[in-house]
Amino acid sequence: MITGDLRSKIDRVWDAFWSGGIANPLEVIEQITYLLFMRRLDDLQTLAEKKANRLGRPVERPVFLPGQQHLRWSRFKNLEPEEMHKLLDRQVFPFLRTLGADGSTYSDHMRDARFTIPTPALLARVVDMLDDVPMADRDTNGDLYEYMLAKIATAGQNGQFRTPRHIIQFMVELTAPTPDDEICDPACGTAGFLVAAAEYLRREHPSVLTDAEQRHHFHHSTFHGYDFDSTMLRIGSMNMLMHGVENPDISYKDSLSEDASADAGAYSLILANPPFAGSLDYESTAKALLKIVKTKKTELLFLARFVQLLKPGGRAAVIVPDGVLFGSSTAHKTLRKRLVENQKLDAVIKLPSGVFRPYAGVSTAILVFTKTDSGGTDEVWFYDIQADGWSLDDKRSPLLAEDKLGPRPKTPLTDDDHAKNNLPDALTRWAQRTTTERDRARTEQSFCVPKADIAAQGYDLSLNRYREIVHDHVEHRDPLDIIADLEQLEDEIQRGLGDLKAMLR
Repeated sequence: MITGDLRSKIDRVWDAFWSGGIANPLEVIEQITYLLFMRRLDDLQTLAEKKANRLGRPVERPVFLPGQQHLRWSRFKNLEPEEMHKLLDRQVFPFLRTLGADGSTYSDHMRDARFTIPTPALLARVVDMLDDVPMADRDTNGDLYEYMLAKIATAGQNGQFRTPRHIIQFMVELTAPTPDDEICDPACGTAGFLVAAAEYLRREHPSVLTDAEQRHHFHHSTFHGYDFDSTMLRIGSMNMLMHGVENPDISYKDSLSEDASADAGAYSLILANPPFAGSLDYESTAKALLKIVKTKKTELLFLARFVQLLKPGGRAAVIVPDGVLFGSSTAHKTLRKRLVENQKLDAVIKLPSGVFRPYAGVSTAILVFTKTDSGGTDEVWFYDIQADGWSLDDKRSPLLAEDKLGPRPKTPLTDDDHAKNNLPDALTRWAQRTTTERDRARTEQSFCVPKADIAAQGYDLSLNRYREIVHDHVEHRDPLDIIADLEQLEDEIQRGLGDLKAMLR
């Protein structure tokens, strides 16, 4: 966690941006990202100079040439505000746009950098704040950036870019990344899934930092992300840098286009929360995807793409809207049948409908599957997460102390605590899905369903299709869940009517 002093500085700078006329939180983070990158470049040059002095050699691959020393963070941070503002506008940012020779993902995403900090006074405050951050401390860097990204989630319409951190961590724990994995998020946004996977590897496999071969793989080959929003790419790349990953592959790419087809079979783990709403024209969509599932629905196309991107034996944990689980169109049914019959569907984990509030109340689920191209589905494990530790209204307030939140809380949960945070129990039961979970009744919070039963139900994957209700009491359902299910059903009906009208034309 960042300290109260640093947190208050960030809050003051944030307020200053808003009062200075920059109301878009993405633009605020983008400007801070550019400055953090300039500080990193200066630190790299300083390290190269120290090494050169120690070896008595010239500096190898200098970032700043002799005539560019005044563009370094350590130089311009001491200038008067007016002079510093003029220098950044006229020289530092044009310099940023010329970078790229080092081939890093960060340099590549700085090519269209624009300087939009409106006043010298605001610039001076931002530079002072960032200069206080101990850049050698990876945890502080990561927490600083996470805190800024959290401000996106509290600023309205941009919140769709952020999956709740504890849900991301839960999905990472489910898939347990290894040092050999090639991890991809084809809709990476701010790179939250990749960051969480990196933190997991550091904690569970410290050899990624001590073994030379594993360390190189970790910094240069493990993490891959696509997005077609250049601002997201810059922010996501910097998020990875602030969490200590030197050169991730964060690329400008439309995951549903032909370009992404070149990466078929490239990854061993996919973690993603792709865009739900919306549809595409067939012309802009990869033909290989349309052969798998003929649809314009992005949620189905993304799911088909995930299967295609995985290596045989690769695994995925991805968030889908409930409509994917029970939709009645040919495309829905075809895709579900392929997951069950051609691949190995491991789990369907129902999430509470309030997880993405206040931005959306849609019901969602996590699908966990393994690519085999030869079947393998035996029994599918279902879990109904009814509480994730936070209130399911628009406020999303924590229901427990911080040490009892998340999938791996520091303090063990009581039965009363479990009623407010199901994630640790879900993780425990996930580990038992091939043993004791097979014996659970379908009246319980989790249970397994044989493939034959799923096939008999037309490959419907909605949990309520298989749950059995004890009739000696009335089952209580959260009204928000009921409303969300009705909204989802209404959406499916409208889409079906639209498809029918199109066919009749």
